[in-house]
Parts: sequence; C-alpha cells; structure tokens
Amino acid sequence: MSQGTETVFTWGAPPLKFGAGALDEVGYDISTHGAKRVLVVTDPGVAHLGIADRVVASLRRYGIETEVFTHSHVEPTDKSMGEAVDFAKDKGPFDGYVAVGGGSSIDTAKAVNLLLTDGGELTEYLNKPVGDGRAPSGPLMPLIAVPTTAGTGSESTGTCVMDVLSLRVKTGIGHWRLRPTMAVIDPTVTLSLPAGVTASSGMDIVCHALESFTARPFQDYPAKKAEERVPYCGSNPVADLWCEKALSLISRSFRTAVREGANVDARSDMMLAATCAGMGFGNAGVHIPHANAYPIAGMVKDFHPVDYPQDEAMVPHGMSVSLTAPAAFRFTYSSAPERHVQAALMLQPDLDSNIPDEEKLPTALINLMRDIGIPNGISGVGFEASDIAELVPGTMKQQRLLAISPREVTEDDIAAIFEESLTNW
Repeated sequence: MSQGTETVFTWGAPPLKFGAGALDEVGYDISTHGAKRVLVVTDPGVAHLGIADRVVASLRRYGIETEVFTHSHVEPTDKSMGEAVDFAKDKGPFDGYVAVGGGSSIDTAKAVNLLLTDGGELTEYLNKPVGDGRAPSGPLMPLIAVPTTAGTGSESTGTCVMDVLSLRVKTGIGHWRLRPTMAVIDPTVTLSLPAGVTASSGMDIVCHALESFTARPFQDYPAKKAEERVPYCGSNPVADLWCEKALSLISRSFRTAVREGANVDARSDMMLAATCAGMGFGNAGVHIPHANAYPIAGMVKDFHPVDYPQDEAMVPHGMSVSLTAPAAFRFTYSSAPERHVQAALMLQPDLDSNIPDEEKLPTALINLMRDIGIPNGISGVGFEASDIAELVPGTMKQQRLLAISPREVTEDDIAAIFEESLTNW
C-alpha cells in the first residue's frame, strides 16, 4: 500500500533470559550461535565489580576465546566509540559480542558490531540530519546484551545513542539490525548501584514508557512502502502492553529501589520494567523529552551528579530526559487527554482526583522526581534562561524523535517547554 494512511505497524524484540544467575549462562547462550571468538565490551566500574569476569569465565567454559574492552565511556561519545572500534579492529576478528554494563556499554558494542561487520565510518550511520542515516546492508554478528543498570532498555532495542562532541549534541543510530540477538538480565547485578544512579537511570524507564504510550499513533502516519519502514512506527496495541506493564512495575518499586538498594524484589521489578519499556519504545518510539535531553546532555556546563564519576561534567541521560518531561506532557495533553490521564494513574494510582486532568501526568512525574532526588528543572543542572536559544536548535536536530510527537512541534514550542522547565516545582 502506498497511498492514504498507514494500516501496518511493526513490533520486534530479542529473546529474553531473566533471573538470578542468568549472567553465568552467557557462554552457553552465545555458543548456540556458533561463536568461537568473542569481544566483551564493558566499562571500568563494571569490570572492577567482577561482573565482566563472570561473563568471561562462562564464555571460557564453552571453549570461546575472549578479548575484553573495559573502557566504555559513561554517556558514550563518537570519540569513545571510535576508540572501542579501533580496539576491536586491532584485536579482531570476532564472530560474536557480549555487552556487559549500562546502556553506554551496550550501545558501544552495537556500534562496534556495526562498523566491524558492515564497514564504513560512524558518521555515515548517524541519524539525519547529523549523519547520513545509512542502513546496515546485511545481518550483523550475534550480540548478547547483559544490562547492569535498570534504565536504558538498550538490551531490547535497535537504537544506539552517543554525544557528537564537535556539534555538542546527542544523536544516534536506529535500525532493527542493531537489536541484540538476546538479552540476558540478572537483577542481582544491580544490588550495588548507588541511589543517584538508580534514580537517574530509572527516570529513563519512566520516560520511555510514557513517551511511547503517548506517541503519535501508527495509523496517523502516511502509508509507507515496505522498504520505507523505520523502527519507530508510533504507538500501537502491542507496544502499549509493554509500556503499561513497565509503569505498573515502576509504580510499585521505583521509590523502594532508590531507598533500599538491597531490596531484591524492587531491583527485579525495575530491571523487568526497563526491558518492558524497551520493548515498548523500541518499536513505538520516544518524542519531546528525549529530543530535549540530547542538547541538555551535550551542552552540559559544570554539573557533576551525585554517585557518578566526578572527573568530568555530565548530565546523565535518564536525568536529562526527565527534566523537561512535565512541561512536554502538558504540551502533548490535548492530543489524547484520556491516554495522558491513564498514564498518570498507572504511574501514581493514588493521585489526587481533584487535580485538573491536564495536570495529572505532570504532577505524578513531579511527585516521583522530588521523592527520588532528581534536580528541579534545567536550572538544577546549571542552565539559565539565556541558554534556551542555544538548546532549541539541538532539539530541532532530533527530527527522527520529534516526528513521533503526537502534536506537531515548532522551535517556539520547544523554547516554551524549556522555559517552563527552568524549574518544575
């Protein structure tokens, strides 16, 4: 079909293995794909905790030769991903990859797999208009994702995100071939995460679920040809189910996971919520809060978040996404009022019924953000009103995301959302 409105939606996700001890089965899992020589991609913190060592031990039990890259950058950049690619080229070839860490390590492994399998330069694959939007020409090598934070859902998606340092903006690569071959999720590896990291990464889950649930519906787009289909197709009945499940888990356990890090039940709920939200947004898509997050993170001044490495300024991804979310959902409310109210009540079932409907979702978000220690708006991470004129163009570069917004959004709209988000309470 090539005329009229869309009648087709797509949904996909990798096979999933979930539970305590799943980490120690990775060797078997990738051996079933015929891998003989594997690169493990992780970061210094995860390596220090010995989590990557357990993966390496599992691989070697199945006779798999292993190299380990331990320098994935928290909030990866085009430079840090280039360093990982150079390492892999020097130590390769590899016929499989295992990513062990947060979204930073998983996304780095996706980029390495893409460039070593398909060739070319990183900029060729970056989403337009920052890059050329090149699609992989064929299947990639098997990649097993082992998340160690409850947040990005990168283990479920075909998305890879990074800072482009020269442009001071975040962007990414989106294609279904980047989706991991399998997600292996062991909630016990998150028990040592500090509260600040738990809070920030958890807000990424919240926004994944809310943005996907409120995204422009798939049937509101013009019809596409088969070769024109993209990973983000808009809200749809299958993605909705995963978003709803994620929000119910978040409502039950997010605050507990932040306050009681050793609570295994809460940690398990949050890991499952991250994966469920990934299976929602990885197909439906995210919109304004994520588009705004990219320049917030890329233009950071001198903010050093609690419980993160203090050697450089950064606004963690989940935090940056949440800062403009209340104002963004006020803006999108008119597109689907009932859906916004439904989302608010899933996030906070005991929300005061006297709150006006258009304020229910912003209020539920603000209540959560205050409870878990998220900074109060973009001024809380060092931005001023005078910075908004520079933030807006960074958001407008994220057309792949803004196309998912249920309301058409202009530069003036984004500027107003940033202004409203200088403080949230």
